[in-house]
Amino acid sequence: MTLPSSPLPHQDSRATVSDDEGTLICFSHLRWDFVFQRPQHLMSRFARARQVLFWEEPIVAAADTEPRVEQRRCGDTGVTVCTPHLPAGLDGDAVCATLRGLLDAVMVAPRGPVVRWYYTPMMLPFSEHLAADCIVYDCMDELSQFKNAPRDLLPLEQRLLDQADLVFTGGHSLYEAKRERHGAVHAFPSSVDVAHFAAARAPGATPADQSDLPAPRLGFYGVIDERMDLALLAALADARPDYQIVILGPVVKISPDDLPRRANLHYPGGRGYAELPDYLRGWDVALMPFAINEATRFISPTKTPEYLAAGRPVVSTPVTDVVRSYGDVPGVFVAAEATDFAAACDAALALARAPERWLPQVDALLARGSWDQVQSEMAALIDAAIARASHVQPIVSPVAWPVTTRERYDVMVVGAGFAGAVMAERLAAGSGKRVLVVDRRPHVAGNAYDHLDAGGVLIHQYGPHIFHTNSGEIVDYLSGFTDWRPYEHRVLADVRGTLVPMPINRTTLNALYGLELGTEAEAAAFLASRAEPVDVVRTSADVVISAVGRDLYETFFEGYTRKQWGLDPSELDKSVTARVPTRTNTDDRYFTDSFQAMPLDGYTRMFERMLDHPNIDVLLGVDYHEARDAYPHDHLVFTGPIDEYFGYRYGQLPYRSLRFQHETLSQEWHQPVAVVNYPSPDVPYTRVTEYKHLTGQQAPNTSITYEYPSATGDPYYPIPRAENQELFKRYEALAIAEAGVSFVGRLATYRYYNMDQVVGQALATYRRLAERWREPDAPRVEPLLRPAAA
Repeated sequence: MTLPSSPLPHQDSRATVSDDEGTLICFSHLRWDFVFQRPQHLMSRFARARQVLFWEEPIVAAADTEPRVEQRRCGDTGVTVCTPHLPAGLDGDAVCATLRGLLDAVMVAPRGPVVRWYYTPMMLPFSEHLAADCIVYDCMDELSQFKNAPRDLLPLEQRLLDQADLVFTGGHSLYEAKRERHGAVHAFPSSVDVAHFAAARAPGATPADQSDLPAPRLGFYGVIDERMDLALLAALADARPDYQIVILGPVVKISPDDLPRRANLHYPGGRGYAELPDYLRGWDVALMPFAINEATRFISPTKTPEYLAAGRPVVSTPVTDVVRSYGDVPGVFVAAEATDFAAACDAALALARAPERWLPQVDALLARGSWDQVQSEMAALIDAAIARASHVQPIVSPVAWPVTTRERYDVMVVGAGFAGAVMAERLAAGSGKRVLVVDRRPHVAGNAYDHLDAGGVLIHQYGPHIFHTNSGEIVDYLSGFTDWRPYEHRVLADVRGTLVPMPINRTTLNALYGLELGTEAEAAAFLASRAEPVDVVRTSADVVISAVGRDLYETFFEGYTRKQWGLDPSELDKSVTARVPTRTNTDDRYFTDSFQAMPLDGYTRMFERMLDHPNIDVLLGVDYHEARDAYPHDHLVFTGPIDEYFGYRYGQLPYRSLRFQHETLSQEWHQPVAVVNYPSPDVPYTRVTEYKHLTGQQAPNTSITYEYPSATGDPYYPIPRAENQELFKRYEALAIAEAGVSFVGRLATYRYYNMDQVVGQALATYRRLAERWREPDAPRVEPLLRPAAA
């Protein structure tokens, strides 16, 4: 393997086929200025790197109108909207021929690779002649079920499916309906611009047309058409005359005369995307009163996450994708009948008055998805399709990839952290396999990556990693790539300005309560006197309260856990706090494993040695979506998020992320131990790490890191709750059935593993693969363990 001598500069995680990412022309039945929704969100983001043309339905004018295309740039989005103008009186063939000519004039000299993107098959006849490097069908709705759907829509959809390279669906129900009709269908449920709608949670403007309406106010925004349950609206207005109900949006395909009229029903008309948070700010509850009919069978309303981002409880009829994705989310109520719907509105109003009961969990859920993420994943699939079609090797930077061959690999390993690196090394050295390792980050070692900072101090980029294990096999294996520096980790907790040992021990108790407990028996008796028995220990709160009582629980665990997980300990599985024991002796080590040490030259150097094998090639700064198809291989080892691998088919698994603030201080030491915890909810960070304690490095200055838990960012910790495990089990069933793929590591198995546990899992997975692949009479290529590094 050839590794770069220094990390590659930061690049977009998506590979591209050239310096110019080309032209995307989007054919849409929805006008750009109609309602700002999925097409606008995606095209605005694609326009950051591509030329994007948004082709609308034609406008038919007077018979003597000269055919033309009006082109206009849409604000700062970078999207060019193309609106054809046609003379009246043209028959179907003439319309098609005229539009084809207008399209050719617009596309006379497109930049770079061309992507044809369709929201409707009805625009295929005049555009399918246009040469394209990739054809995308983004099926956001089942248009054939809509009112007045064209008779030839279904045949044209089949023609589009036959031509398309990629099919995206706007929800899981649509995915299930389309997946058997095309070989590359990917579910991309519509996402949310959290920051935009979260503005509704803060004080701000109130639109004049609802400012005089008394509370409570319930509201809906969106297109008002045959998908709206008008009878339900009327029944709700009648059942709750004190509720003011605002139905915001354009009326389409139905007559305004059909709308129910009541003193407490209000129809202000359509409003722009920028105005929606101001309306939401004045609502107590958001509504989705959809009819349950063929037109709503496959919809996946974007309103659900938008309403939640605005901090508003949601009451919906039982739309399939709403029930599937949000039915168990606090703050989302589902009811079918008018009486139940009104009762659900009552419950939602009550919940709206206690946001602390439901918004933290909602925010954690919303943090796992964004339009940026959806667009990035779509772009990765498009780039890979273009690379396949053109046989062009994608590039990520001016620096050459450290891959020197294009032959078929035995195994592709996704991820260069512990799981991926161990699998790659064993497969290469233990079974003689040709291995390609791919990582979207520009470095090896995953979250264990360490490097010298600007002050010359070796820091851990993604927070402290302390190695500890009771497994002699794992120590022996890793010792083949590193020598060790003995280190026993100690943590102090800042409790009202006093630093005390954590986990709680006898020293902690004496310091906090002014005691002189001298024996383990005395400490045990003190804790027993404060413990509060719990009949069945289910949650993290139960674990601590039943062992040490409420005061210590509130002092050390409650605030820290809420910051770390964004949830109260009573909402988390008991495994969270069970990881931190309470001691009656004075042992102040954080871990009690038989082996505790740090890699002498750092983690990154250990990983570089692990991957330094002639059978291993490494691609850094590359998303596996491109590499998977660009580099043929017989088997895949996947160590990334399992829900990402399956295109979030069942929804996204919840994770907690972290944000790190690194600082270099012009002093020799900052704190007495490597890590100081801050359990108080008044302190925004959870801990501060000083790395010289870990590494033993000598320097006149020191470097520290403040650690802030976050609902957004890279996935770090699977959130341990029963419903999350149930969702994972659905993905696990897919993984078991996925031929030719091994899922290894924290993210791929949705478990919080220590580093040694990941190594152990990878070694066990390798052994199973090696046994499966070994010919009956074939000798072993190399023993499992290698000599220690020099």
